[in-house]
Amino acid sequence: MIKKFLTKDGLTVPAVTKEQMIEVDRIAVEETGPNLYQMMENAGRNLALIVSDLIKEKSLGKKVLIFADTGGNGGGGICAARHLLNHGYEPIVILSNEEKMQDIPADQLGIFRKAGGQIIPIEKANDINPDIIVDAIIGYSLISAPRGKVLEMINYINKNNILTISLDIPTGVLATSGENPGEFVKPDKTITLALPKMGLSPEKCGEIILADIGIPSTVFEKAGINYSSPFSSTFYVNIEPAF
Repeated sequence: MIKKFLTKDGLTVPAVTKEQMIEVDRIAVEETGPNLYQMMENAGRNLALIVSDLIKEKSLGKKVLIFADTGGNGGGGICAARHLLNHGYEPIVILSNEEKMQDIPADQLGIFRKAGGQIIPIEKANDINPDIIVDAIIGYSLISAPRGKVLEMINYINKNNILTISLDIPTGVLATSGENPGEFVKPDKTITLALPKMGLSPEKCGEIILADIGIPSTVFEKAGINYSSPFSSTFYVNIEPAF
């Protein structure tokens, strides 16, 4: 487990356990804000921004294949798809189980669909030939080895030699320990949200990027986390483990 990370400017960013992140989210939602809609929107917008910047940096095409599960991580991916669509990219979403979508991610899906967004079954993934893949399947809520449609998604992502970004933590990796109870996505980059999780490591996560989702410092203080914002001039920063 990694207890802290460093930005390129040498600022220390504390890492948190799954339980600490749950408490941060609880305080934000129940006591201070932002609410889940706002945090998901911020996560999705920053994911879209990073994908867009990466496409420009590497002179890639505009086709982005986004794998999304039924919870908050999936909602962030779907939200990013809408922002990418709005900016002239070609996002395509594959869902693990639309019938079991939670309310807020389902709202994001409804907006994306009404905006003309493309949603396809995983059986048609081989027809796409994307320029970037986004793993927005399961974030810090993972409790056991992936199976079923989620496992099928992981296997598809890993068998293709395509630039891959995971949202928050690679699907299949436990947020606190960094262990994988089964198969897991092997991304080139991981965009972790609000605070890095102790289970993040470059060996499993690739390059690690920390993205702001609008949580004020008072929330971290209430959660007992010693925090100084690394987002003074940007909405995302590269971080590395501080051993």
